Amino acid sequence: MNIWKSKKLLLATLLGSLATGSANAAYEFKLTDTDKISFGGYVKVDARYVDGDVGYRDFWIGTGAPLEQSASQFRIFANETRFNTKYVHGDVTAFIEMDFLGGDGNEIVSNSAHPRLRHAFIKYQNVLAGQTWSTFMNTSAIPESADFAGATVGLVFIRQGQIRYSMGNFQVSIENPETWGGDTANDDSPDVVARYNLKGDWGSVSISALGRSLTTASGESESAFGASIAGRINTFGKDDLRFQFHKGELGRYVGVAFAKDVAGEEVEDITSYLVAYRHFWNEDLRTTVLYGNAEADISGADRSQWSINLFKNMTKELAIGVEVGNFSMEEIDKDSDYAQLSFRYTL
Repeated sequence: MNIWKSKKLLLATLLGSLATGSANAAYEFKLTDTDKISFGGYVKVDARYVDGDVGYRDFWIGTGAPLEQSASQFRIFANETRFNTKYVHGDVTAFIEMDFLGGDGNEIVSNSAHPRLRHAFIKYQNVLAGQTWSTFMNTSAIPESADFAGATVGLVFIRQGQIRYSMGNFQVSIENPETWGGDTANDDSPDVVARYNLKGDWGSVSISALGRSLTTASGESESAFGASIAGRINTFGKDDLRFQFHKGELGRYVGVAFAKDVAGEEVEDITSYLVAYRHFWNEDLRTTVLYGNAEADISGADRSQWSINLFKNMTKELAIGVEVGNFSMEEIDKDSDYAQLSFRYTL
């Protein structure tokens, strides 16, 4: 294929991806002997019904929103749809990804939603710089779910700016500081993360440690430390068990806003865990059962979530899933049940 035909195919593929969705490295093009570019992502459409006394929008996160009285809501939305591109030039990789969860759309007229930056980073050999998943987070331990966030109340879930160095199975990073609930104007020291990865035919496990300096509302500096173990264990056939356990002064790193870093003048101590089992009924049909919980010692926040789903691959690119579950704010005895139907087309 000559360079002109290659450019025309690249342009046509890019336009098609923008129109119909994309996948991780779904389309890859070699530009020179050392340069290549790829496009990926997916289109995801969700229909969701919720009933109970905890409010929500498009997915559950740890904070919840208690209602004065029970309510029901039905929504159809496609905001999780995302697009990414990766450019490789020798030892240098640049990656950008966006989705459409950046703001509420106008449901009266057009349901428009703002693009949102998810990832933007540069990687050179063993060094990564930019915004992506925290080194403290193990993405392989996130369970498959129709709900966009899954059981976030039980897991580490955070993207932020960082500089990371990897050496074999060991990783260390300095990451963006933020004292949620305290004096952010005096966040003058980066968060520090160290992580060790174990991997084999049996699966993978990560052990992580986090250290940071927090500033209370009165301006007092407090040291905070936490640890995490998370992984995915292969069991029978294609089945797997995914788990996470986190303990310490972790604040915003755990549960997506379920507890602040500091409560008043004290640093929150958090305990959270997640367990999920995925079973393949056959090559195209699978089920995940999960449960997650997170507790904070000072504020008393105690959140949990469970769900069970069934996903069917209709084609190589199209998967349809149904899911039922429950989100609970244990400390105030509030909870909601939900049912969700999802269509995901991956290019």
